[in-house]
Amino acid sequence: MKAMMRFFIGCVVVVSLNVQAQLPDFTQLVDDVSPAVVNISTRSSQPASRPQQMPDLQNLPPFFREFFERGVPMPPQEREGRSLGSGFIISKDGYVLTNNHVVEGAETVIVRLNDRREFIAEIVGTDPRSDVAVLKLDATDLPVVKIADSDDVKRGQWVVAIGSPFGFDYSVTAGIVSATGRALPDESYVPFIQTDVAINPGNSGGPLFNLDGEVVGINSQIFTRSGGFMGLSFAIPMNLAMNVTEQIQEDGVVRRGWLGVLIQEVNRDLALSFGLEKPMGALIAQASSSGPAGKAGIQPGDIIVRFNGKDVERSSDLPPMVGLVRPGTTVPVDVVRQGDRLTLDVTIEQLPEANQVAQAMSSQPKAILGMTVDEVPESLKAESNLQGGILVKEVSEDPALSAGLRAGDIITQVGGREIMRVSDLQTLLDSLPTDRPIPVLVVRGGNSTFLTLRLGR
Repeated sequence: MKAMMRFFIGCVVVVSLNVQAQLPDFTQLVDDVSPAVVNISTRSSQPASRPQQMPDLQNLPPFFREFFERGVPMPPQEREGRSLGSGFIISKDGYVLTNNHVVEGAETVIVRLNDRREFIAEIVGTDPRSDVAVLKLDATDLPVVKIADSDDVKRGQWVVAIGSPFGFDYSVTAGIVSATGRALPDESYVPFIQTDVAINPGNSGGPLFNLDGEVVGINSQIFTRSGGFMGLSFAIPMNLAMNVTEQIQEDGVVRRGWLGVLIQEVNRDLALSFGLEKPMGALIAQASSSGPAGKAGIQPGDIIVRFNGKDVERSSDLPPMVGLVRPGTTVPVDVVRQGDRLTLDVTIEQLPEANQVAQAMSSQPKAILGMTVDEVPESLKAESNLQGGILVKEVSEDPALSAGLRAGDIITQVGGREIMRVSDLQTLLDSLPTDRPIPVLVVRGGNSTFLTLRLGR
């Protein structure tokens, strides 16, 4: 029995030693990289939260009582706002990366190094869409971090964060990568690295290191229902962060690529219906005819499976791929259309402002006269030798239904007037007669034919 106990204890010790041998030791890594990690605090003047109150004049000395009775205005009260975050140095001449939300609205940005030196930083530029900010210190020969290729990050690998949570400088936390390419609501242009590394207020903008001491991401967000860490933290991949940084340094602004499509995920049923062996790619639900995709011939129902040489596994993969392409660049796009695979060359344009994007995408399709119409894709115009017209997407009710209009028809004339785009028909609606049939010229199957539309029915 005693022999068995000794054997059991011996096994426990061996297993314990083996597990310990497999766990990484972060001490040397932290010593090596900490000098390039910085603490960031900001100052900004903010209006006082409460309105000023006039003092009790009876209790003031005569001079001050006269001052207030004359109605001399009091200087506005302000309170000093402060925020605390982290960052890291990427060049010996003082460029620092952090989050945009750390320095947003700041009048003064103070950067403190590991050796306790402090600098007033200049905000070179910010990019709210990616939540990246570039700062500049007036210094030379500074310690710098090494930058990793974030495309090499794998699920399950160890990562280390260094930052100042709740003001506790140079706190170290570790964990593993939970997922890559994670899309978050309203953050479609950032394929986040998800980890279980403990991140709290003050870690924002700090570096996420791999075991080689290279920065793979910028700690940016956490998912929480309590306000504190719950095991889900998200970092901006360094490939994207450096792309943003280079644009800010070179041009002062960030220009993202734009495809001009609305996309959705491809589930199993959709994959089968579109002739795919498995769910993959980004299904085009809508393509702006005035956008890059529409101009190149990409149509609703196409599934983008490869973009600029990279496979599109999920719909969330596509926006960051497009965003990284410099406007004006022509890239190959592989689509599956009715079971066939096509390669189209698309010239990427600059991402417009949010309201312009919404306007471009909402301009079609439109429900008019009992049918849904859209702009005619450029490829279809060329195929049908047309200069304009509008494409009938769906016919649901009268008067279009009674007129015999079908999905796939291209309307080129209504009431003898040329229809070049959807807006032409919308403009024409009020002037169309309701007491007699209206001739409608459509192109169907390559042939032109007239139908009659009655608005009085």
